[in-house]
Amino acid sequence: MRAIVEKVKNCTLYSENKLYSHIDGGFLILFGVHETDNLEMVPHFAKRLLKLRVFRDENDKMNLDIQKVGGEIMLVSNFTLYGRTKGANRPDFTHSAKPELAEKIYNALVEELNKYVTTKTGVFRTHMEIEMTADGPGTFLVEEYSTPDAVY
Repeated sequence: MRAIVEKVKNCTLYSENKLYSHIDGGFLILFGVHETDNLEMVPHFAKRLLKLRVFRDENDKMNLDIQKVGGEIMLVSNFTLYGRTKGANRPDFTHSAKPELAEKIYNALVEELNKYVTTKTGVFRTHMEIEMTADGPGTFLVEEYSTPDAVY
């Protein structure tokens, strides 16, 4: 699993040119699933996202997690996170999970995150447009591998 986590002041998502969801602050998470990922990985990955201490405390240090600041999450499925460009100009997506597996894992992650913070979504397998106001610097890569020695 791979996530690009962006701290945002707000985020609005459109699917097929229609307003679909909005958050007023927290994380925009672009989430990709690798072909070897599985549902058992979801709870640990969710905890890693929730425990990410990247919000500023009273001393202006990145020390607070999303729950402490009352933030929300916009979780967007993004198979292109596993696109490989080594030696090619056109990305190769063969290591991205098949849509059926990716959607199951994505929905499980939404459900797990929603237990702790309000989690809004995009629409799986549609064209989406995202407007956001970044709160940064604040862009982070979070990865979880299906086996300890795997590197994608």
